[in-house]
Amino acid sequence: MALPSFTQHLSMLEKFGLVKSKKYGRVRTYQLAPKRLQEAEDWILHRRKLWDRRLDQLDAYVLEMKENDNE
Repeated sequence: MALPSFTQHLSMLEKFGLVKSKKYGRVRTYQLAPKRLQEAEDWILHRRKLWDRRLDQLDAYVLEMKENDNE
C-alpha cells in the first residue's frame, strides 16, 4: 500500500475515533482507542447475530420449499 493511501486510512480511523494521533516534529504516532474499538466490535457482533439468524431462517425456508416440491 502506498503511503498516501495508508495515511488516508489512518485519517478515517482517527475521524471515527478508532485511533488517536500525536505529532512530534515531523513524526506522527498513532495509538488505538480501545473503548471505541470495543464499541465497534459490539456493533459488529450484534449485526453478525442478526444476519446469522436471518440466514438460518432462509435456510429453513429453502429446505421446507425443497421438501414441499418433493411431495
